[in-house]
Amino acid sequence: MEQLTEVTIEAIDLAAWAPYALDVQAIAFGLTPEEVAVRLQIVGRHALQPGVRALGALSEGRLVGFGYGMPNQREHWWSTVIQPHLEAQGHGDWLDDVFAVTELHVLPEYQGRGLGTRLIRSLCEGSGQPRSILSAIDAETPARRLYRSLGYRDLARPVRFPNTVRPYAVMGARLPLLGAPSGAAPQSQDANSR
Repeated sequence: MEQLTEVTIEAIDLAAWAPYALDVQAIAFGLTPEEVAVRLQIVGRHALQPGVRALGALSEGRLVGFGYGMPNQREHWWSTVIQPHLEAQGHGDWLDDVFAVTELHVLPEYQGRGLGTRLIRSLCEGSGQPRSILSAIDAETPARRLYRSLGYRDLARPVRFPNTVRPYAVMGARLPLLGAPSGAAPQSQDANSR
C-alpha cells in the first residue's frame, strides 16, 4: 500500500475553499461538471449561513477531505424536503435544536483511514447542539456503516430529493457521538468574516 503523508484536520473558510471542496466531492461522489457548478453556488450560499462550521482534511496543503454543517433551520430547502418524511415517522422534532451535517467527503485514496470519523466528530463536537442530522444514500455503504457506528439511526427512508435518482435515508444521532473523544474540537472559521 502507498505510504500517505500525515493528514491534519483544520478549520477552513468554506467560501474560500469551496472550489477545492467541490473537486473532492466530484471525485468522491462522482459528480458531473454541471452538478459541480450547481453545488458550487449552493456551497456559496451555505457559507453565509449563521453558525456554519467547515473543516478540511489537509495533506501537505492539499484538501483530501472536508465536511461542513450548520444549525438546522426549518425554512432551508433540505428541511422542507425531509420534513414530511420525518413527520410521517413521528420524528418531526428532529428539525429543531439539531446540527445538520451538510456535506462530508473524503478522496477515495484517503478513505478507510478514519478521516471521515475525525471530520464528523469534530464538526458535531463543536456545534453547540444536542443532536445531529444528515442524509445519506439509502444503501449499505461505508458511509452508512460509519454513521451507525457513531450512533446515527434511521429517522426516515426512503427519501427522494428532487433531481436525484437514488433514494436517501435521513439519520440522526444524539451528541456527543458514540466513541467521540473528549477534548477541544478545531474551531471553524466564521464563513461570514472575510
